[in-house]
Amino acid sequence: MTPFTTLTGVAAPLPMANVDTDKIIPSRFLKTIERTGLGKGLFSELRYRPGGEENPDFVLNREPYRHAEILIAFENFGCGSSREHAPWALLDFGIRCVIAPDFADIFHNNCFKNGVLPVKLPHAVCEKLMEDARLGGNARITVDLPRQVVIRPDGEEIPFNVDPLRKHRLLNGLDDIGETMQRASAIDAFEAQRRTSQPWATSTEGVAG
Repeated sequence: MTPFTTLTGVAAPLPMANVDTDKIIPSRFLKTIERTGLGKGLFSELRYRPGGEENPDFVLNREPYRHAEILIAFENFGCGSSREHAPWALLDFGIRCVIAPDFADIFHNNCFKNGVLPVKLPHAVCEKLMEDARLGGNARITVDLPRQVVIRPDGEEIPFNVDPLRKHRLLNGLDDIGETMQRASAIDAFEAQRRTSQPWATSTEGVAG
């Protein structure tokens, strides 16, 4: 997983509440277990018209937001089903941070597990950031995870909270497996000691295949 430290980039304004995971990535894209290639399906019901052509009115189909790395939305982002494909699709498109007043719990957890930083800020602050984002590519927003601040284009710093363990994992690019593998030497030592002290518990002789 790619570490998340400080991100400065284009922010896309999405002034919508209750954006569910089916809107983020519709169910027809869930046939794969691969984490790549899902960016094309991100917000597909909003990005494309029935004939398949792009909807020019949707923010991610316009410059500079085609290259957005930050998404700003309103309440209850990521509600609905628990599909992990939702943060996969955001990440594959290029979005590494979502800022909203609050998130659905499962989506919130899945973001941290996949290298996407969900930042909770009050509704009024999200409105200000959307106004900044509407200024285009010259009004870039910075998300500084080590210092836990969002920096507006005018230099104003807005603090946010993040769980210390989740912060550690994002800063070091660790998913659940990566976190476990940091303790690989201790795990190997335990297994070696157990093979010596309890050989009967580790033997596979006589075990049916």
